[in-house]
Amino acid sequence: MKRDLISITDYSKEEYLKIMDLAAEFEKNPNQDLLKGKVVASLFFEPSTRTRLSFETAINRLGGKIVGFADPQNSSSTKGETLHDTIKMVSNYADLIVMRHPLEGAARYAAEVSPVPIINAGDGANQHPTQTLLDMYSILKTQGTFDNLNIFMVGDLKYGRTVHSLLMAMSQFDTPIFNFIAPAELQMPEEYKMFLRENDIRYFEHREFTDIISEADIIYMTRVQKERFSDPMEYEQVKNIYILRNSMLENTKPNMKILHPLPRVNEIHTDVDKNEKAYYFTQALNGMYTREAIITHIMNLK
Repeated sequence: MKRDLISITDYSKEEYLKIMDLAAEFEKNPNQDLLKGKVVASLFFEPSTRTRLSFETAINRLGGKIVGFADPQNSSSTKGETLHDTIKMVSNYADLIVMRHPLEGAARYAAEVSPVPIINAGDGANQHPTQTLLDMYSILKTQGTFDNLNIFMVGDLKYGRTVHSLLMAMSQFDTPIFNFIAPAELQMPEEYKMFLRENDIRYFEHREFTDIISEADIIYMTRVQKERFSDPMEYEQVKNIYILRNSMLENTKPNMKILHPLPRVNEIHTDVDKNEKAYYFTQALNGMYTREAIITHIMNLK
């Protein structure tokens, strides 16, 4: 039976911990020829830097070969080829497909069509499970635990697929507290808040966080995603609503770390970069180890 990774909820708590162990192993030794003789298709129907490059680096370090495209303009989708036909065709050539697509549900549909495993590298505002697993690895490395953490999620919580997936995953551990900081237009969707209420998990909603920042173990910043807005004026009103500055970090916990799925626009001022609590660039590096772990787990190579 083939394994796919479409939603973070496809994995159990035990599998999260398995991926963490494998990622730590790959951090010690990233170059292992486990994919020798295998071909991985990298299909990016939407722009990406870190996700695509860390996946492709992971495949190279594992000794595999890569086919695919980074721009759908270079694919037959511009001629009207359906996603169904693209997946059917590519699955003839590859042992695994990594796919990013702008439409929510596209990855789940591809998994239903494809005879080879599908890894969702982001589908619209829906899910980004591999980002969540690298975020979790970053949290575990910096906090030493997944339990009893106060997680601040800041910015675009409506369209931000990374915060949706991270919320679902961290809810599996003991007594998390979530603090959602967003403008009215970009609040965490009701379905996720309902999930937290049903599972007796505490969450709080705020418009500002400067007066409560000292309580945070993790500050997860997100950019306001221009590409998700149909109304340019709505984007202009909220794009600069939160900017984290170095001066705001004076009274924060010693263990506190700042995460960001990147790219950053201006929601984290560059003066934060030199602060030891800034972890987002190391977080991006962790993506390579975590994606090596995910690929080898899905393909039963570890």
